[in-house]
Amino acid sequence: MSDQEARDQEYFRALLQGAVRSSGEHYDPAAWLKETDIVSHDFPYAAELIAESFSEWRAESAPQYAKHWDWCVLSHELKWIGPSPQAGHAGEHKEPYVQSKWQEYAAISLDSGEIYAAQERVNGQQLYLMTFPLRTRKAGEIFALLCCAMPAVQYEQGGWHTAEAMAKHFPVCFYRNFEHLFVADLARIHQHAERESNRRSLLFQIVQRMHDNIDVNAVLAEVIDSLSAMYPDAVLELFMSQDHRSTHPQVKPLQLRLGSEDVCAKAFKDGQVTLNAGREDSEVVEIGLPLGGKQGVYGVFHMVLDKPAFPEVDLRFLSMVADTAGTAFENAKLFERSNQLIRELRMSNELTQRLNQSLRLGDIFQYAFEELLEMFGADYCCILHMNEEKGGLEVIACNHLPLVGEIINSTEGISGKIYTTGEAIILSDFAGMPGAKSRLMEATRSQSLIAVPLNVGGVVRGTIMLAHQEPHFFTYDSFRLLQAMAGHIGLAVGNARLHAEVRYLANRDSLTGLYARHYLDEEIKERMTADFCGSLIVVDIDQFKTVNDTYGHQRGDKILKQVSEIIKSSIRQGDIAARWGGEELAVYLPQLGVQQAVNVAERIRKRVMGETEPRVTVSCGVAEWSWIDERVSVESLFYRADMALYGAKNNGRNQVVIDSKMTEGLSKSPRA
Repeated sequence: MSDQEARDQEYFRALLQGAVRSSGEHYDPAAWLKETDIVSHDFPYAAELIAESFSEWRAESAPQYAKHWDWCVLSHELKWIGPSPQAGHAGEHKEPYVQSKWQEYAAISLDSGEIYAAQERVNGQQLYLMTFPLRTRKAGEIFALLCCAMPAVQYEQGGWHTAEAMAKHFPVCFYRNFEHLFVADLARIHQHAERESNRRSLLFQIVQRMHDNIDVNAVLAEVIDSLSAMYPDAVLELFMSQDHRSTHPQVKPLQLRLGSEDVCAKAFKDGQVTLNAGREDSEVVEIGLPLGGKQGVYGVFHMVLDKPAFPEVDLRFLSMVADTAGTAFENAKLFERSNQLIRELRMSNELTQRLNQSLRLGDIFQYAFEELLEMFGADYCCILHMNEEKGGLEVIACNHLPLVGEIINSTEGISGKIYTTGEAIILSDFAGMPGAKSRLMEATRSQSLIAVPLNVGGVVRGTIMLAHQEPHFFTYDSFRLLQAMAGHIGLAVGNARLHAEVRYLANRDSLTGLYARHYLDEEIKERMTADFCGSLIVVDIDQFKTVNDTYGHQRGDKILKQVSEIIKSSIRQGDIAARWGGEELAVYLPQLGVQQAVNVAERIRKRVMGETEPRVTVSCGVAEWSWIDERVSVESLFYRADMALYGAKNNGRNQVVIDSKMTEGLSKSPRA
């Protein structure tokens, strides 16, 4: 559309709106045209229309004998309209004198409202100069003046009648052109309104279809299909910046190149429609349409069109479609996020419930391992826990069995980095990260990894790692969820450790570090239901009251600790040493007969006599039980061992005595 057409369209649209305001919603354009006045100050583009009408009028209204007459037309402000005196049109006067006279006589006609004629001599020729006021058809206002120069002879022969008739024909040509222009503009407005109506209907259909979908992928597919249908010749792609994977072939990740002139990057950063027509010799135009909502911009639609087809593209309409798509996408994303939060809360609740089913550390790690594998759809899960005794991170649970039980250096690899820094890690392409080391990733050939520290009571105690063999498998939502789940696991581990510590303290004697008597009773009772035999040694420090009286109670406590340490280092790992009461200690030997128990008791007796300071001795009573015995009980076993100890005390102390009822005929041990 040319500048002139644009100005005409602007004017006639305003003119039409004025007619509608004055006539109401329903009007007759033909009747309105007949009554419309065109005045120069109301019609800013009248001069151009008058000049165009002047050319047509000259061609169709002048008779043969009047072809050589000179004509011009002036505005009501006495400004030259046509033809231009500098244009050099054939047959038109170029004499400044004639032009000035025309303007002078036109001023007289404008003032009087009548035709004015006067004879002038120009270059030796007698001419008549005439001016004809041109009036609007309704109000009769002068909107222009027509000027004519003819030979005096023709004027006197009645030529002025012909000139007057020709002047009266000029408004007919002018209003005909005006009506043609108006009708053309009216048609353009009608076409534009019809096109807008169709686009509004299309936009409504697109909006309805998009908002009928609450699935993110369905919304994206709908808007892509709609834009592709509207502009089938355009190359359309959607570049997404969100953590969103899509199987749609036209949806791709957005790569921001800061400082470049890439339309997608600019549209994403500015949040506005961006154009790039390229070089002058370029044949395509790029359009970047931001896909955004109230919370931000999520992506950019990238359209590539041929330059000839670009004028047909309605950027405002495309922007509305993109804005609507952004709102629908945001709503679907929020709905998806709310469902995800509900799912995460449910999984968190289920994990917490299962973790609370047991207070055993091994059970908690196994529960967490099973739940995390199912929750995240990972190929591999690995839980490492710091083992201070072994000096490294121990693989507690892992579905890659060769790693189970291994000790990993706490300063090496990804697990060591997480343990030392306390920072979580997400990797989308392990193979593309030179220098990254992980036994789990290398052994399983995995590419995606999310790993978080296991915090127990504010202290990092281990690492949780989830791996998948596909790259870019885990999302940032999964990453955040694992961090939340690690908090629940850490709390459960802390509770289990605290429970174990409390249980340890409850089952241990605070002075000697040996088990308490009630724990020994429970263990023996449980063993009697599962084992086929066992032996009990009761150890008593000889003359312990004298030691306390002589050296003081603090030294007595020290001797009690020394004897306890000797007992602990003289028995097997599965044997149970306890403080029975006062200076009396007890050792239960599962599945050992009385003779083996005597050997252990002798070893304890000899070591106490040689390793204590000050030197003390102990007396030992030994009793055993067997599955063939009748009335086997913890109380009877203790009673018999106590009786044997009583016998050792009465026989001079510092010796081992066996229960006489169970081992009749067996000689007692000699004194040291």
